[in-house]
Parts: sequence; C-alpha cells; structure tokens
Amino acid sequence: MGRLTRRFRGVVRREAHDLLHGGPPTLDLLRPIGPAVPSDAQVQQVLDVCMGVGEVLLASGEPAEETTETMLRMAAALGLPTVDIDITFNSITMCCHRGMVAAPLTTMRIVRYRTTDLTRMAAVSRIVARVERHGLSVHRAAEELADAVAANHPYPRWAATLGWAGQAAAVAVLLGGGLTIAASAFAVTALIDRLGRLLGRFGVATFFLQMVGAVVATVSTLALFGIGALPAGTQPSLVIAAGITVLLSGLSVVGTVQDAISGFYVTAAGRAAEVALLSAGLLTGVILGLKLGVAFELTLDPAEPVAADFARFWLCVFAAATAAAMYALATYAPIRSLLAAGLAGGIGWAVYGALTLFAHLGPVVSTGVAATFVGIATGVARRGSGVHSHVIVLAGIIPLLPGLTAYRGFYQLAVQEVVDGLVTVLLALAIGLALAAGVALGNFVARPRATHAVVQPD
Repeated sequence: MGRLTRRFRGVVRREAHDLLHGGPPTLDLLRPIGPAVPSDAQVQQVLDVCMGVGEVLLASGEPAEETTETMLRMAAALGLPTVDIDITFNSITMCCHRGMVAAPLTTMRIVRYRTTDLTRMAAVSRIVARVERHGLSVHRAAEELADAVAANHPYPRWAATLGWAGQAAAVAVLLGGGLTIAASAFAVTALIDRLGRLLGRFGVATFFLQMVGAVVATVSTLALFGIGALPAGTQPSLVIAAGITVLLSGLSVVGTVQDAISGFYVTAAGRAAEVALLSAGLLTGVILGLKLGVAFELTLDPAEPVAADFARFWLCVFAAATAAAMYALATYAPIRSLLAAGLAGGIGWAVYGALTLFAHLGPVVSTGVAATFVGIATGVARRGSGVHSHVIVLAGIIPLLPGLTAYRGFYQLAVQEVVDGLVTVLLALAIGLALAAGVALGNFVARPRATHAVVQPD
C-alpha cells in the first residue's frame, strides 16, 4: 500500500506540474543557420536534383504529400535540411533557407506531361534510397537520375498494348462475360490503344483521346452486335464496360482524394478538374456512339450489374488478379512486380466479393473496405518488400473501378431517363470516392510511424 500511495502521489505531482507550467511550443520553426552556409552553386545543384525527382513522381501521378516528403528527405540527405516545397497541379516550387547569413534560393519547375512509367518511378525511388542510406554524392545522384529518366522502357510498346487489352479481357470476365465477350474486349481495347497512340503523336488533347476511345469502344461493339458476332445472350454491353474501365484506370482519382485529405487543396482541385474533364470526355463519347447506334436501329442493353455468385467466386478472383497484373504490364512496371500487383488485385476483389456475398453490403461500403485492404498492402510494400508502393495501389484498385456502373449511367442518359442516369453516375462517383478514401485510410494505418520532416500543404 505504501508503494501504491507513493506512485499515486508522484502521478498527481506530475499532473499538477504540467498544469502550472507552460507546454511545449505550438510549432517548431526552422533551426538557426550559420555562420557557415552552403554556397549558391551547392544549393543549386541539390535543388536541381530534387526538382528532377519531384517532376518524375508528380508526372506519374504520385500524391503531392508523397512527392513533397520524398523531396524533403532527398534534400536533407544531400545537406539541405532547411527547405520549403510547394506543389500545385502542374508546378513545383522549392526554396532553400540560409538564415540571416545569406539570401534564400528559390527555383520552380513546370510539369508539362503526364505519363505513368512504374519502372522509372522505381528507379528514382532507388536513387533516393541510395542517397539516404549510402551517402551518394549530389553529382552521382544527378548522373543516375539523368540515366533513369532517359532510359528506354523495359519492354517494347506492343507489350503495353497487350497489357491494356489483357486488362479489358480480364475485366469482361470479372463482370460476367464469356469467352466471346473477353475476346471482343481484347480486340476493341487494343484498337483503342493503338489509335490513341497515333493521335497522341499529333498532340491531340487528352479530353479528345478519352472521347475517341469511348466512341471507338461503343461503335465497335455496336458493329460486332450488328453483324451477329455478339449475340444478345452474351451481354455485348460488357465490352463497352470493360473498355470504360481501362479508360478510367488512367484517371488520378486516388491521388486527388489523398491530396485533399493531406491538405493539398489546390493540387486536389486541379486533379479533380482533370478527372471531371476526362470523365466528361468518356460520357460524350459513349453517348455519341449510342446515338449513332440508334440512328442505325442498333440498341444495346444497359448491362445490369452481376450479383455475387459463390460458383464464380474463384474465377472472378483470378480474373481480378489478371486485370491488375495486366495493368502493371501496361504501365511498364518491372516484370518481377507483376506477381505482387496480381496478388493485390485478387485480394482486393476477394474482400469485395466476400462482403457483397456474405455480409450483403452495398457496392460503396464494400468497395471502401476492399480498398482499405489494398491501402494496407501498399503500406506493407513500402517497408522494404522490393516492390514500389505505387505498383500495389494502382494495380490493386483496377478490379474495383466502377466501369460497369459508369456505363449504365451513360446508357441511361443517352437512351432512358435523365434522372435515372444522373443517379447511376452519382453512384459511380461515390464508388470512386470510396475507393480512393479506402486506399488513403489503409495506407495511413500501415505506414511507419517514424518521425519525418513536416510536409507543408499548398
């Protein structure tokens, strides 16, 4: 009892001390710098390397918080711990503070392109890790970064087309289609990819690429249906839904929500506007294609969603894993990471299917929970699994994208009631938001709790 009494008194005494004395400062400012400060040339070299790293990550769809944190770690490892970074939708600004001894240096870079090259992202991440762990010099880091950016893709362009087409075929099977539907989705998506690459050489805007892709998917399916290659019992609309899923996979919905949650509201607003514009391109293309079909007296069914079926459960898990692996192949992920991408996609859809089949949850809640598991897998991959986390998060959500729901909404807007179409489109939007929020939550739960530099939102 005496020991318990002394312990209780000690606790009370500490609490009283904390109540009567001031607490720690609200914000830790930059530590004092000087009298020795880095030279202008040294600062400029480090800033240029860090900006190159940030440009690659931002152009590939990495969230602003992850990009900022990576640049801060890179700068600190190269001898510049007192830097500020501001990222907007297509620009990066970086400032190095040198106290009251020397003037700060600021640089800015505009990201003029958007492309997802997961091999290049992995190479850049390895360079950052080598700088942090092995003290790689700034000159050597700059050389390796230049080599990584200028390196050729790990495999030919036709392999990427094969990846996109294979993803569409797997999604068609996942949605309930048979062999004929899967083969049609494969051929139509391969045509869309090659046509999009041809138009891209002429500088056609992404909005029109999305619109053309949706038109080609719809018109090609109507043509196959018109000549009898797709009988009515085979659900021809699943070909369009699979093509829309492939076109949706290029949108940065996850990055948009993660930026908003992290406090990067300007960047999130820019990405949200991009997602809305490209989705409008899809809507326009599908409606144009369906209206053209009506003019030739060719109409398709709205493709009702397939209910969860235990008999097809493992087939759907395999199809989901295949779709995720094919997406990783299409975005030039390292070959050794295709298995991890497939596992992420299979696990994500298995959770979704189990929740809808056994727990009878709706598509929004089931998608959010399944995406949380994908986010947890992303956080685990970040802890030294050898697979870049972006591969897991992007590939793992592919089977959960609301391609079929989006098509049903577009179909209703074009052929049926406008109100019903708006409701279905809003449901697709809700599924997309649940998908992104679930990934962000899972990533937060699984990420290491090590202390790191404070990231300043824009």
